[in-house]
Amino acid sequence: MFPLLRLLTQIQKVVEAKITDLLEEKFQEEEFNDCFLVDLKLNNTKLEVYIDSDTGISFDTCRRISRYLEAYLDEEGWLGEKYTLEVSSPGATRPLTMKRQYPKHVGRKLEVSTLEDGKKEGTLIKVDEESITLSAKVRIKEGKRKKTEVVESEIPFDQIAKAKIKISF
Repeated sequence: MFPLLRLLTQIQKVVEAKITDLLEEKFQEEEFNDCFLVDLKLNNTKLEVYIDSDTGISFDTCRRISRYLEAYLDEEGWLGEKYTLEVSSPGATRPLTMKRQYPKHVGRKLEVSTLEDGKKEGTLIKVDEESITLSAKVRIKEGKRKKTEVVESEIPFDQIAKAKIKISF
């Protein structure tokens, strides 16, 4: 039984690699050249593909990528005859996992879990090659009074454990 499980895992990795290659090829086309793969999950016959772009993902883009993948999946039979394919943007509830996702969120509130300092929350004001900068209002006690100060925190990408968009209503 154990060798069979190992074989299935290897087959799954090969299929994931082939799908990733197909998407990378598609993203070379001019109309999709600002798109990129964020995550791909294959569980038996269910394939979930999360794509993003530097300018945002439309429903039409997801639909077109889905049809593109569907044609290969049907032709090659990688997932069998009956499978589920979902292509979507990561959405606001999924963590940011790639540096490339951050710039389009400048001006939005983020909740960042760091490897050293725990959680930080603030407005994303800057993104560069090595880090992000959050701005947050902090209440500081000064004598008997409290005052509000704006504090900027620079967080290196290699210290980010998890970053999510904080949705406020």
